[in-house]
Amino acid sequence: MKIVFAGTPEFAVPSLRALVAAGHEVVGVITREDAPHGRKRVLTPSPVATAAEELGLPVLRANTLDDAATAWAAALAPDLGVIVAYGGLVREPLLSLPSHGWINLHFSELPRWRGAAPVQRALEAGEQTLGVTVFRLVAALDAGDVLTRDAREFAPGTSAGAALTELADFGTAAVLEAVSLLALDPAAGEPQRGEETYARKLTREDGKIDLARPAAVVLAHWAGVTPEPGAYALHEGQPLKLLELAPLAETSDLGATDVDLAAAPGTVTLIGGAAVLTTSDGPLLLRRVQPAGKPAMEAAAWLRGRDGQAVLA
Repeated sequence: MKIVFAGTPEFAVPSLRALVAAGHEVVGVITREDAPHGRKRVLTPSPVATAAEELGLPVLRANTLDDAATAWAAALAPDLGVIVAYGGLVREPLLSLPSHGWINLHFSELPRWRGAAPVQRALEAGEQTLGVTVFRLVAALDAGDVLTRDAREFAPGTSAGAALTELADFGTAAVLEAVSLLALDPAAGEPQRGEETYARKLTREDGKIDLARPAAVVLAHWAGVTPEPGAYALHEGQPLKLLELAPLAETSDLGATDVDLAAAPGTVTLIGGAAVLTTSDGPLLLRRVQPAGKPAMEAAAWLRGRDGQAVLA
């Protein structure tokens, strides 16, 4: 089949490369326009644009799938549209343009966690089984018939960024299987079944961690908002980014036996050369932080500049 692909971030690149490697005819790629990055705000192509050009594929840069994008796609006469994290809605008449419609790789087991941030919200809720679903795109949000799905387990403390990177590769098999199913049966697909939940977009405020909660809850919240929008707590009224946080199953791992588990939640103490963060029911290992207006650093080094202890709120 002739495929038009729409995607933007790094998480969409494995699916594009997999389609090409499998021998499918990708006739064009739609991605968002070059965006400013870095301190110098240099205009930079999206990861999908870069990959498509490396593969020698025609590329359309468009921030909305408007009439111009529809006309561009129509000229390619695609049989199928494949979308992975493009960052915009596919509406009519583009939605009905390919003869086999559009399919979407979504990073959850639909209908659970429909919406913009499925992996982030799942991790924040304490879920460690994360899935992928390839479904038919329809006008309603993430509501189309399911073609393929799969899931895998992640260790507690796996960040959303790390999980998405793994799921992006893991999900390519589901994408290729869905394309094969449609080639054999253009009417393939089963209605979604189960509880509908929604994954609203993350905001800066979502990154504020409540350290007075249990360790598992704190770690899950941290995982869901890392790396974006970024986890933080307040130290002396200023935001302190919590860049790396990990479970601490055994306090003996620190080479110390005097870990003060009765310290107030939010207390960070230098113990055995490590920064130990107290929560309401146990410790976590704080590995890296970034104080306001300063570069990232090891949390232990940050604590050494504060006589080995700090209190976060």
